Order: sequence, then structure tokens, then C-alpha cells
Amino acid sequence: MNAGETQRAPWIVGVSGASGTPYAAAVLRALLDAGESVDLVVSRASRLTLLDETGISFRDAHWQDDLGEWLARGADGKPDAFRADLDGVRYWNAGDLAAGPSSGSYPAKGMLIVPASTACVAGVALGLSKDLLQRSASVTLKERRPLVVAVREAPLSGQTLRHLVALDDAGASVVPASPAFYAGATHIQDLVDFVAGRVLDAVGVPHTLYRRWEGELGGGSRND
Repeated sequence: MNAGETQRAPWIVGVSGASGTPYAAAVLRALLDAGESVDLVVSRASRLTLLDETGISFRDAHWQDDLGEWLARGADGKPDAFRADLDGVRYWNAGDLAAGPSSGSYPAKGMLIVPASTACVAGVALGLSKDLLQRSASVTLKERRPLVVAVREAPLSGQTLRHLVALDDAGASVVPASPAFYAGATHIQDLVDFVAGRVLDAVGVPHTLYRRWEGELGGGSRND
């Protein structure tokens, strides 16, 4: 890096196999809209979920095309609902344990796991590092960088709750994928965007994904 150049410091976004691929898409679009760089890790299990929920096959050799199609899709399944510039995205294969995010010396702002399956939660809480997603999360914790875990499961077992408490104790922010309705949601995308917005709130990334509470009852029923 030459003098005067700014070192790239991305947000690592991990997508696990839990249902909720529209949440990941909304977070990725908002990060890119905010001018943030992104390092993307898509687990093997999440590819099956993505295929089931969207019909999109995520392929390593064609990740840009597949990611572009994914981010363009609305939460209701309609294609070409959004536009996203992928110039700020770097993709890492989940099996590549020599990838940049596997090391604490790799510059990163933090990590967002959206959505986080209970298996992913357990792996991160126990420090298993069985793939790049879990390893990146472990590195994020040990380097004391922000880690957000957007857990998507119901009901939660006692074991999973204990794992979530362990992550909270380690410094992670646990953000359940639980939409709220006070923001005046009228469409499934509004509910998805609320969760994505709360994930970004946890790390201080600015966005306009939902209407914030302003202390006025009935504000969510306005159509403005």
C-alpha cells in the first residue's frame, strides 16, 4: 500500500444455513449503499437454503452473477426489485481456512452473521472453527471486534440459549430475527428491512431501512 492510500477494512458477512436469506440480502445491500466494503462467506448449508428460498444456485466460479441475482430479488421473490453495485464485495469460499478473514492480522471492521442457524451459534460459541464462517467469527471475538449474531430459529432450546449467553459474555451482540410492527410495515420487505436495520444499528452503520420510534403513539399507522 502506498503512502496516502486507505487500507481496505471490510465488514465480514457470514450467511449460515438458517432460513432467512432475504435478511442477508437486505444487510448486504444496505452495507454497499452505505459505501462499506464487504467480505462475503456463504456456508455450504446456506447454499441449499438459498436454492430452496429463491431458486438461485450459488456457485463459486460464478459468484458475482449469482450474488447479483440474489441481491436484486425482493423478499417477496420478485426479480430485479433492487440494484446493487458489487464492486465493494470480496468473496471467500467457506472451505478456505487460509482465507484472509481466518487471521487476526487481516484488517476488518467486524462481522455480521445473517441469518445464524443454531448449529452456527453452537460452533461459534464453542470455538469449533469447522469452516471459514466459524473461524472468522472466532477471530472477530479474539480481536475484540464487533460480532453480530442474527439468530433465526423457533423455539430456542436451553442448549442454544446457553450458547447465546456465552456469545453475549464474549462480547457479541445477539440480534434475533424478530420483526417489529411499530415502524408501519405494509409489505414483507418492510419486515425484512427492520431486522436488517437492527443488525446494522448494532454496529453503527447508517441506513434508512425502517422508520425509527420517535415517542409518538400511532406513528406506525401513518402512510407517509
